[in-house]
Amino acid sequence: MRKSINDMERLVLRFELRNSSLISPSPMDLILIVRQIFKFSLISLLALCLFASGLLAEDSNDKRPNIFLAIADDWGWPHSSSYGDAVVKTPTFDRIVASGVLFTNAYVSSPSCTPSRNAILTGQHHWRLKSGGNLWSNYPEGFPSYVQALKEAGYFVGSYRKAFGPGSDGGKEVAGKAFPSIEAFLQERPKDQPFCFWFGASDPHRAYRWESGLRSGMKLEDVEVPPFFPDTEIIRTDILDYYFEVERFDRQVGEALALLEVNGELENTLVAMTGDHGWPFPRGKSNLYDYGTRVPLAMKWLGRVSQDRVVTDFVSTTDLAPTFLEAAGVNILPNTTGRSLLPVLKSDANGRISSDRQYVLMGKERHTLAQKNNPGGTPMRAIRTDDFLYIHNFQPERWPAGHPEGSYHGKTYMDIDASPTKSYIIDHKDDLGMGIYWQLSCGLRPADELYDLRIDPFQISNVANSAEYADKLKELKGKLFSKLRHNEDPRVVGGAEAFDEYEYLGRLVRQPD
Repeated sequence: MRKSINDMERLVLRFELRNSSLISPSPMDLILIVRQIFKFSLISLLALCLFASGLLAEDSNDKRPNIFLAIADDWGWPHSSSYGDAVVKTPTFDRIVASGVLFTNAYVSSPSCTPSRNAILTGQHHWRLKSGGNLWSNYPEGFPSYVQALKEAGYFVGSYRKAFGPGSDGGKEVAGKAFPSIEAFLQERPKDQPFCFWFGASDPHRAYRWESGLRSGMKLEDVEVPPFFPDTEIIRTDILDYYFEVERFDRQVGEALALLEVNGELENTLVAMTGDHGWPFPRGKSNLYDYGTRVPLAMKWLGRVSQDRVVTDFVSTTDLAPTFLEAAGVNILPNTTGRSLLPVLKSDANGRISSDRQYVLMGKERHTLAQKNNPGGTPMRAIRTDDFLYIHNFQPERWPAGHPEGSYHGKTYMDIDASPTKSYIIDHKDDLGMGIYWQLSCGLRPADELYDLRIDPFQISNVANSAEYADKLKELKGKLFSKLRHNEDPRVVGGAEAFDEYEYLGRLVRQPD
């Protein structure tokens, strides 16, 4: 083709030279020019067709993929058999792992339902989302969701049960129209239209049916109680009840995927299964420790993602939105802070894939109205690496679990979900040897917390004041604040007082006079 182009160029140049010299081209020259132009046009058309077909072949599937996100309510790491939990059984999650990728370092933006889900929907850290950075809030104006972007691109979108929230999205259906079941969604979907479905189960959110885990056949003696809790029968039973609901969520997702398979849709579906934050126990949900922010995550895309891989890259659930959009061939949302996981997914390697995924950021703003005579929250930010967790508490005078003398609600310890574990720790805090458990879950915390995960994986011993760790504290604190400044976090660049002022849409309990 290059020779033909050169021939044509030569003839055109010859024609131009003759024109410039007021010399008319010969009839033969005109014939040759026309022939070469015609030949070039045919070759160009052929090349274009071959290029297009090459793209389709490279893509391996000329259909845009379906997007299926299964997100649990309060399901935290490591509570899956894929992560080595010997009690809870998650066969659906395990099957996704076997045919896809298991992420061992997946974290949420916030350990609180609404801001975490907002971050997933927008692909941005929650502190950038104005009112959307708080629990029980209004979905902020000017922040489109990946679901809305897919809808505009021709996808049929829908959701099941808990999607955005709790709070109000003003009728925008930011996670898609609500359906009573995935069956109803598939029935309404136009034939051959790609779809995006948000499967938002309510499990394992509290409240639990007492001893449901025991009645299912799980054994108290098999539970591994984390060392920041006292090891009691009550707490073991509470953990088993949580496990029971994790297993129920897993079964529900399995039923949904089986339906997709029966309908011939599973093969062309990018599947992700995860939780919106950690488990609903003290020192878990609403906290920046691993039991509050680290979540299970597995993804598969048959024929596109190699199977049975384990990835140790640090990833955030803010990465899901750009991943889904890139997979669908849709432009990434503006101002996205998450990064597409497609390069990681399409790699054949295990372990650490990307050299620039060595840490992750997370934070917390207002959860409930848990402070006494104060409608604000307990603002925190954190950076997590392989070996360290650094947490900065911006207002250490506020109680991270809620004020023990009564909150803005009129109740105590409102930033911990009601549970037998919570009650046991609070009721026994004055007993011999029990004060440490209350302090870890409910006590005030200093501005700086630093944990050496090599010797303290449960993040119990704060070494921020140790001279041995002074350099590491300075390094991580500097890095955290630099990244927050780059991400225009109001806690660093200004305007943070708004987080205490945004409307709270949850149920208010009148405070005693």
